[in-house]
Amino acid sequence: MADTVLSPLAGKTVVVTRAAAQSGGLIEVLSARQAKVKLLPMVSFAPPEDFTAVDAELTRLDTYDWIIFTSANAVQAVERRKRELGLEPSSTLRHVRAAAVGPATAEEAEHAGFSVDYVATNHNSTALAVELKEELAGKSAFLPRSDRANTDLPAALRRSGAIVTEVVAYRTLPPNDADRDKVSDSLKDGADGILFFSPSAVHNFLELLGQERLRTLQGRTVMVAIGPATARALSAAGVQRIARAADTTAEAVVEALEGHLARTRNRTTAGATRE
Repeated sequence: MADTVLSPLAGKTVVVTRAAAQSGGLIEVLSARQAKVKLLPMVSFAPPEDFTAVDAELTRLDTYDWIIFTSANAVQAVERRKRELGLEPSSTLRHVRAAAVGPATAEEAEHAGFSVDYVATNHNSTALAVELKEELAGKSAFLPRSDRANTDLPAALRRSGAIVTEVVAYRTLPPNDADRDKVSDSLKDGADGILFFSPSAVHNFLELLGQERLRTLQGRTVMVAIGPATARALSAAGVQRIARAADTTAEAVVEALEGHLARTRNRTTAGATRE
């Protein structure tokens, strides 16, 4: 019988900084590779402090040509508030076309009843605006987002000719139960990989960890960035070992980490052979 080829992740400790409710598929893929998974959520979510703007747009949602979703959280925030306002279900908005930044967001939107007409080929928000340029020209677009979302997407949508209405549908906050002791405890035995899904997660993690502790992690730990904005946040923080996921799917995230660890192992093996 042929020997089983183990994943480079076998026996490795991987820290996931995403909320447990959003990490089920990712944990399954990591576990299938025999990785040791630790959950350390670095962001939490809350309703907007003022619903005036979002409520006004939700009551006239059927007047838009497009609704642009950049995260599953945005979909959930829209649906939750629509239910609270007693508005018609999204399945009745047949003429309002929806676009999603990636497959997970598209799945959430479809589940909510939206008709998803486009999913970005490159799973980031500015790519979505470029790819949809011809469809968006002269069209009205509703953009529900986090209060901490960057300005790249609305600017790119407007360059594409869209008439954009952007509202804060939810807030992104530091995790309620995370503190320096919890972060230190999770990393006391080190980590082989830490997965980041947003700049906010990076900022919160570094604030709790501290710059000195970050430097001690650099030798062993690879940070995986999902999306170019997250990669930029890690680079700005001084992180040098960054693996960039090709897209937002669990498989792509795990493959980025696997590939980096495999290359590191091969270099180490080659160096040992030459000695």
